[in-house]
Amino acid sequence: MSVQSEIRKSVILNAPIAKVWKAVATSEGIAAWWMPNTFEAELGKEFILHAKPFGDSTCKVTELDPPNRLGFDWGKDWHLVFELRELAGKTEFTLIHSGWDPEKVTEFGQPHSIVQGIMESGWDKIVKEALPSYIEG
Repeated sequence: MSVQSEIRKSVILNAPIAKVWKAVATSEGIAAWWMPNTFEAELGKEFILHAKPFGDSTCKVTELDPPNRLGFDWGKDWHLVFELRELAGKTEFTLIHSGWDPEKVTEFGQPHSIVQGIMESGWDKIVKEALPSYIEG
C-alpha cells in the first residue's frame, strides 16, 4: 500500500458544538468513544493514550482552540487534529491523522505502510460509529 500524507475522516453530529467539544477534548469523553487516556486540555501538556494491545503512547497537546480545534502529537511520528464546525445546531467533526512516512516504523515496530491501512478502516468505525453513538446515543 502506498502511504498518503494524512487520514481525514468527517461526520455530521446531531449535537451542539459544546457537547461535541466535551466529548473530544476531555479525558472522560475521549475514553468513552476512543481509548483510555490521561488527557488534560492544556497547551503543551503531555498525556498517555493506553493503546491496547500495543501499549501506552506518549502524546503532547500542540493546538488548543476551544471549541474549534484540538491537536496533539501522538507517539514519535504522528499528529492528530480534531476540528469542529458549528452547523445550525449540529456539528461537523473532522479528524486529521498526519505524520505518515513509508520509510518509518511505529514505536511498536510496525511499518507505517502497513499501519496506515489498518488505521484508515479503524478511524472509519471510530469517527462514523463510536463517536456518534456516544454523542447522540
